[in-house]
Amino acid sequence: MHWKFKASIQNAISTLPHSVSFHLYYWMQRHFGELRQSDPLSRLHAGVHIWQNIQSLGHDPKGKVFFEVGTGRTPVAPLAFWLMGARRIVTVDLNPYLKGEIVKEHLAYISNNQDQVRGIFGNLLCPERLDALVRFSKRGRFEIEAFLALCRIEYVAPGDAARTDLQDGSVDFHMSYTTLEHIPEDVLRDILKEGNRIVKRSGLFVHCIDYSDHFWHVDQSIPAINFLQYSDRAWEHYAGNRYMYMNRLRHDDFLDLFRTAGHRLLKVVPEIDPRAHEMIAGRSFRVDDRFAGKTDEILSTINSLIISRKAGPAPTVASYRLRDGHAETIGFSRR
Repeated sequence: MHWKFKASIQNAISTLPHSVSFHLYYWMQRHFGELRQSDPLSRLHAGVHIWQNIQSLGHDPKGKVFFEVGTGRTPVAPLAFWLMGARRIVTVDLNPYLKGEIVKEHLAYISNNQDQVRGIFGNLLCPERLDALVRFSKRGRFEIEAFLALCRIEYVAPGDAARTDLQDGSVDFHMSYTTLEHIPEDVLRDILKEGNRIVKRSGLFVHCIDYSDHFWHVDQSIPAINFLQYSDRAWEHYAGNRYMYMNRLRHDDFLDLFRTAGHRLLKVVPEIDPRAHEMIAGRSFRVDDRFAGKTDEILSTINSLIISRKAGPAPTVASYRLRDGHAETIGFSRR
């Protein structure tokens, strides 16, 4: 689908009354978009990836409390954490996007592909929890509340990650997966401030951010950084709606956000898109003045994993990973 055609559809749907708009957009996603197939594997992989990165810094996530910013249509990452032994997962979303029918389909997929799921988790899996999940999925009647209770997931929507009712220091890991790029910068600052309150002194902030133009996901004729050529006003025309809003902050902007929040960067893993880097370096792609002065590497970085903590001396590790396998390691000084 051409990205401008999708943009026009989203803009049109977003003008409808909220209840009608949400229902119609969901119908479009289910019949023509990314929700046509119910495959939870990529999100399960993401949950395992986050868990392993926490372990790589000497933390044991088992028996701990997770807080997720942005639930989406189905809480697959929280489910992955529970399957690996998390004690409690609180997931908050500004909009009540969660859909029981998708959760039910994901559970059926897991039940019918248990060997594949076990392969994803390896020895991180708590077998008894997977067995309990499979038994639950085979019950005659599905209830989303019962599923959330089984997996110790607390779903809050509509909710505000910048203003929670959680107690001080009650969370071990504050995380998100491809969510922060959709939140305005001033709100991000408030979310990190609230995170500083609810996360334990020994806790971690673990966030996976997608910096790419999300229209690129459905239209490979454009580069992953397509939207960097537009001014804020021009981009607002295409994607200034509730379904496609992106703050367009770059990797260095996010690093500054975490540092300004008083964090020490423990692990930073950005990924450069080779095509975007070639276009930027060859000056065949001109970015808008908003992004002028940024390095070629920053401009062509399309996603990253950022792990930080509130305080305490720790080295910062950063590595750039290219899609074609070529890697460049960059060290950041302590701050």
